[in-house]
Amino acid sequence: MRTVLVTGVGGAGRSTVAAATALAAARRGSRTLLLSADPAGPGAVLGADTAVAVEPAEVTPGLWAARVDPADYFRTEFLALQNRAATALDMLGARRLDGEELTELPGSEQFALLQALRRASVGGWDVLVVDLPPLRDALSVLALPERLRRLLGRLLPAERQAARALRPMMAQLAGVPMPAGWLYGAAARRDEELAAVQAMIGAATTTVRLVAEPGPAAGDALRVARDGLSLYGLRVDALVPNKVLPTDSSDAWLATLAAQQQKCLDGWSEEYGSAWPLREVRHLGRDPRGLDDLGDLADLGGFGALADPGDLADPGPDADPGPYRDPWRVEDRREEDGLLVWSLPLPGAVKADVGLVRRGDELLLTVGPFHRIVPLEAALRRCTVSGAALTDGVLKVRFTPEPGLWPRTP
Repeated sequence: MRTVLVTGVGGAGRSTVAAATALAAARRGSRTLLLSADPAGPGAVLGADTAVAVEPAEVTPGLWAARVDPADYFRTEFLALQNRAATALDMLGARRLDGEELTELPGSEQFALLQALRRASVGGWDVLVVDLPPLRDALSVLALPERLRRLLGRLLPAERQAARALRPMMAQLAGVPMPAGWLYGAAARRDEELAAVQAMIGAATTTVRLVAEPGPAAGDALRVARDGLSLYGLRVDALVPNKVLPTDSSDAWLATLAAQQQKCLDGWSEEYGSAWPLREVRHLGRDPRGLDDLGDLADLGGFGALADPGDLADPGPDADPGPYRDPWRVEDRREEDGLLVWSLPLPGAVKADVGLVRRGDELLLTVGPFHRIVPLEAALRRCTVSGAALTDGVLKVRFTPEPGLWPRTP
């Protein structure tokens, strides 16, 4: 499945670009799903009379649309948890809550989106286009499966063993069955679901499409987002400058705005052009509405080729993954320098914004406002960190082997 994750600066038209991308894929013969994280759904963009439900519905031949409903997700999950904990709640004399009186809590949007992504990943689609929240929120969602799985992995093993040993005794003392079994079973199912979403996000056929209206504020947001994108290993297939004004207008005011946009575009081309292909989309002179307008935008941005399911399906072993998807690799330099060097591509990162801490078998990495905890490879666990340097957008961490932990060479 070809997956395109569309995000960008707030108000830049990311929902419109997502819908245009999905329509272009459908018109090329791909069975396409447009999934919107906006609770209102993409109905306004697709057409005034188009109602978008939680379950996928066909909008036009080859194109289905669906929206994420955080409220429905929260009610379903809460009621299921309440049913599983019925015994304990009855012991405490707690009153059951009805679904009608439940309103979602903060954070439900992120978990509802992850569930929708998991369901879409097994839906048999050729192309999945996801209209994500704005940049910072989108990066938080995309990093969430890895973070949650780490927490489950750290908490479950020891507790699972203790619970197995103590469960019969605790059940006799309390006089009621203990909930450990279903609790750990539910956590295991959650880990499996998160693993599926994490695999989809990290797949070679998944890319991020950035949407921004040319201007200084958008430029600042893109620079910050670049740190997060590189830290999480997300590949950008295109930067879409949207609502680009014509440069040949006779109106002085409009010509001035167009000149400012063009200056910004020149800067973006120089700064990101080698890694992020720019796909400019001109301003239609109105808010795009309906399939005809979306088709025009798709043609202008060349979105059809970028949404082709075979576009990234088999990049080949010798293909250049580019600086934003370069695998974090370990270089063995023991014979030359007595070191192992772990190279972490961080394009655009500034030394003052990079933090690095070794904690046990993990590396705690900070780049600007973004954080990631990365497990060390087996060879690096038998080493001590002896230094690090950021050069040409690559953070190189030096590891010195511990003599007592490495086999001696004859």
